[in-house]
Amino acid sequence: MKIRPLADRVILKAEKAETKTTSGIYLATAAQEKPQVAEVVEVGPGGVVDGNEVVMTVKVGDKVITNSYAGTKVKMDGEEFTIVRQSDILAVVE
Repeated sequence: MKIRPLADRVILKAEKAETKTTSGIYLATAAQEKPQVAEVVEVGPGGVVDGNEVVMTVKVGDKVITNSYAGTKVKMDGEEFTIVRQSDILAVVE
C-alpha cells in the first residue's frame, strides 16, 4: 500500500534511535532519545492552502528536522511514518 500526501503535507520516516553511546555503552529503550531527524519519503503537490499559494521546497530524500510533537503518526506495512505540514519542518540537514 502507498500513502500519497495532499496539499502541503509531507510524509517522513524517522531515523533509528541510537542504541549505543559513542563510548560503547548500550542504552535501554527508555533512555534512548527520540530522533529529531527524519527522511522525506513523499511530498504533496502544494497549491493553494488556506488562501495562500504554497510552493513545496522539500523533496524526496531530504533529511529534515521537525518539532518533536509535530504531525500525525501512521503505521503502514509494519513501518511507522509521520505526516506533517511543510510549515512544521524546521530545517533541512545538508
